[in-house]
Amino acid sequence: MLTLTVTDLRQALYCARIVYFTYCLPVPRPVTYKMTEGQLQHEETTDKERRRGLRAYGLSEGERHFHVRLRSERLGLSGLLDMAIVSPQEVIPVEYKNTRKALGLHHKVQLAAYALLVEEEWDRPVRRAFVYRIPEREAEEVPITPNMRRSVHKTMAGIRKMIVSEAMPPPTRRRERCADCEFKNFCGDV
Repeated sequence: MLTLTVTDLRQALYCARIVYFTYCLPVPRPVTYKMTEGQLQHEETTDKERRRGLRAYGLSEGERHFHVRLRSERLGLSGLLDMAIVSPQEVIPVEYKNTRKALGLHHKVQLAAYALLVEEEWDRPVRRAFVYRIPEREAEEVPITPNMRRSVHKTMAGIRKMIVSEAMPPPTRRRERCADCEFKNFCGDV
């Protein structure tokens, strides 16, 4: 079974063509200014998180693990989680986002995918995750629901089917997303 990444799932729901170009037409992936800036913001946030308490997450205790590499042979899924908070009661995945926009389905499925990986790694159930919004310096709780878990499996199945068939998916309906896309020059119809 082909091992997908959590990023593949997020990208597939944002615009499936990104995953198509990554696996079916492997072209050198251009790096955009937004991607570089996002990486710098993540590094700065990690440095700050190391010094902060857990109040933003509503916790009084817990141990933080940064840049957590996760892999499940059973799921055929891997990822690099920004942070996991391990408390006596639970393990909580945390992803940093440099956005003020409302969370989209692609973000929620990303969190659910990390939840499945964290559960397997720590052998404990995950009931919630957090998105730490860098601009606001606030953590937003996201419940991990059965529907979100099903969406992870459905998205993985769709990606694998697309890769096997090598069929280019339609572009995203939200064409404003194309403006900053690293693959916009490869689509041809966008």
